[in-house]
Amino acid sequence: MDKKTQSRIISGVMNWGEWGENLSKNEMVELIEFNLERGINTFDQADIYGGYTTEKQFGEAFKSSGIERTKIKLITKCGIQYPCESKPFKIKHYDYSSKHIRFSVENSLKNLKTDYIDIFLLHRPSPLMNGNEIAEVISKLKNDGKIKEFGVSNFTESQIKLIKKNIPVDFNQIECSLTNNECFSNGIVDFCQTENINLMAWSPLGSYFKIKDNTTNRIKPIIEKLSNKYSCSVDQLLLSWVMKHPASIIPVIGTTKKERILASIKSINISLDSSDWFSLLEASTGKRVA
Repeated sequence: MDKKTQSRIISGVMNWGEWGENLSKNEMVELIEFNLERGINTFDQADIYGGYTTEKQFGEAFKSSGIERTKIKLITKCGIQYPCESKPFKIKHYDYSSKHIRFSVENSLKNLKTDYIDIFLLHRPSPLMNGNEIAEVISKLKNDGKIKEFGVSNFTESQIKLIKKNIPVDFNQIECSLTNNECFSNGIVDFCQTENINLMAWSPLGSYFKIKDNTTNRIKPIIEKLSNKYSCSVDQLLLSWVMKHPASIIPVIGTTKKERILASIKSINISLDSSDWFSLLEASTGKRVA
């Protein structure tokens, strides 16, 4: 397979199904096509989304669309054992045994109606991870052509090192936004840059539109002023703030609204001044940089 170019923005599928908009198959087909036509070719999922239902619904929509497999990149994740109607676990926990990882990959391939997963991630770190066991099964799956690239999600530096000692880690998907910016001070972004690990950001808009607190109250007058300066919306500025970083962090956007997808795409072209980037950081943290 020719390696496809990674789109600068990723479409997050978590809200497409039962955990969000509950889109029909035809609506999912339309949304896949809408994203593709505008340059977003990468779709982020996980086995647990929609209580283990959304991945399959997306796969059925993708198959129905007739879109060539080489036109898109599929990301999915495994590891969380999520108690729900279809999986009556007694408690939420993690499973990174060789048996479960292999089962998860095979099940995702079946759900997504594909022969390979472009990027396969371990969803969250577990204190019971066996790095050697994980590396062995992932290596086999890659050699079998079922996984093209491998990564992690929400992993710290030490947790990545545990995995990376035996197998390359290509991606780390982390929480990163103006209101949740600890990744820039806790060393994980620096480490991933040093190790050539690509970074994705989930929830790149952070809590700005969800929570009214001291942080968002400090940000509000600054970001509204900058919104006028750059002739853009607040959500576009929030995305451009994340993408300004030299690590080339790729935001995963969760919206299903076409107008917001279009607005997100336009944020790629906003050239945020460094001084404005720091003014937003200062507003978020409530203190000047040292």
